[in-house]
Amino acid sequence: MTDTTFDEFVRQALPGLARYAYVLAGDRHAAEDLLQDSLVKAMGAWSRIRRDGNPVGYVKTIMARTNVSWWRRRRPSVAVSETLAATDTALAGVEHRDELRRALATLPPLQRTVLVLGFLDEAEDEEIASLLHRRPATIRSLRHRALQSLRRNLRIDELRSLDRAADLQETP
Repeated sequence: MTDTTFDEFVRQALPGLARYAYVLAGDRHAAEDLLQDSLVKAMGAWSRIRRDGNPVGYVKTIMARTNVSWWRRRRPSVAVSETLAATDTALAGVEHRDELRRALATLPPLQRTVLVLGFLDEAEDEEIASLLHRRPATIRSLRHRALQSLRRNLRIDELRSLDRAADLQETP
């Protein structure tokens, strides 16, 4: 990919980068803004990025850092329960995608970002810590709290579905 022009790179990588931005931002419009800002930053550094040989990884890093920067600036005025809709690839094999999306939407942005980087990108704690300017122990703590919250929320939804099913069976 060393001879690839920026336009060619964008044409090839855009669908995957758009899905990644959507998972990070939790909203289609915010994801579009995030992707656009990240590509503008990448275009400015294209000669260096192209030389390094991993432009997709570089743009994903830009997106993650930009997303963290955005929610840090707007944190006091933004509700925590933003909608998160993940891609089919990210959630392959998950039977109840809608419940998972709603449960993810209840997480604070930093916890959601840690889960995205850890599970979708398979990044190590040290890499996530470096990216988010936190200590690895903090990343583990954030992941632990996020997963506890997801388990709690998903279990509640699961119990509600079981209650509905039981009600349907009792009705003549």
